[in-house]
Amino acid sequence: MRTAGALFIAGTILGTFAHNLPILIIGRLLLGCGLGFSNQAIPLYISEIAPARYRGTLNMFFGISIGLGIFAGNLVSYLASSVRPSGWRITQAMTSFPAFTITLAGFALADTPTFLIRTNKHEQALQVLRKLRGHNDVMAEFEDLLKATQIAEQVEAQNSYRALFRKRNAPQFMMAILFPLFQQFSGNDAIVFYGPFLFRAAGLGERASLFSTLFTGISVLAGSVISIFSIDKAGRKTLLLLSTLIMLFCMVAAGTIFAVGIKGAVTRLSGAASGFELATVCLYLASFSASWGPLAWIIPSEILSQNIRSAGQSVTVFTNMLFKFVIAQTFLSMLCSFKFATFFFFAGWLFLMAIFALLFVPETKAIPIDEMVDRVWGTHWFWRYFVTAPQKAGGPRLASVEMKPSFEPPIAAPITVHPGDL
Repeated sequence: MRTAGALFIAGTILGTFAHNLPILIIGRLLLGCGLGFSNQAIPLYISEIAPARYRGTLNMFFGISIGLGIFAGNLVSYLASSVRPSGWRITQAMTSFPAFTITLAGFALADTPTFLIRTNKHEQALQVLRKLRGHNDVMAEFEDLLKATQIAEQVEAQNSYRALFRKRNAPQFMMAILFPLFQQFSGNDAIVFYGPFLFRAAGLGERASLFSTLFTGISVLAGSVISIFSIDKAGRKTLLLLSTLIMLFCMVAAGTIFAVGIKGAVTRLSGAASGFELATVCLYLASFSASWGPLAWIIPSEILSQNIRSAGQSVTVFTNMLFKFVIAQTFLSMLCSFKFATFFFFAGWLFLMAIFALLFVPETKAIPIDEMVDRVWGTHWFWRYFVTAPQKAGGPRLASVEMKPSFEPPIAAPITVHPGDL
């Protein structure tokens, strides 16, 4: 997070004060690198510090932060559009606030208990765990983390990236690739990136199209808030499936509106059609923000085994950024060439995503992060053929792994946790 913050600050400075295109591009590249580091670190950090029953809810605040950022960015862009010719510098400069926030957070937050155990800082890990839980009765959880760490070190002593290609890690590797891939081919980023262009094509003026992006920003934020109250109740799988079906309906509806409303000499949608198009886009974005937006980061971060967690999350970030670039570079060309059929292209991907969510995504609600392999993959109808469950021959069992002597923690006095201790 510290590295991400430093890159954000450097990119913001270059972008704000750029006087030529190369400097502006370098600034954008630094911002992109910072985004990659933050997307790698933050979901993993939350997953490793959160109690199992609250892990989904706490991770959803990552999605809410993204929603707030999108809304704030749209608002600043709309307000700055009237400041000519340097309004774009204002939007660049405003990114300094989150940049400094994430940098300070990187220095203020403690390392996760899992990381501290892996670096043999057992006493410090125990202290952090007690502060996180707010009480001293954490020995059972601490011992589970200790055992999981020792098993990970003994089962996979090789390079973690090489370990991703082992058969028993195939389900996790596939999830690390498919979730970010499907997230990008859902069409969300195309709508977010080119929202003003789409709304102008729908018949809105330049200022009106920018103003409409405020509604899309509110929709993203609303979807993120809804997900907080539903992820640990309805579960990840249900949320994914229901939201994907809504997104599929919205994408088909949007394509149909353009197909019917723009024909021959008619190049703009009517007032009613424009309003319905905006409503459809807002519903789509709210559904995405309640499901694939955050869950494409959360699920890979919580299902990856400890020994491949960092490497797997790197694959997730790389896949996401790669196809984000592909969609950003090709969407306008697709829209010009295929017109309304572009929406049906994304609808086809959403249909595949619905099948994927129904058949291949396991439910991870309330399952401890270090028990995913045995309780999720080992019992899944399809993925169990890749992963040997602990009760079957061949799988690593806690009893079969030679454990190191248990860490004997010092007797701790009762603690009082105050806001800001971490």
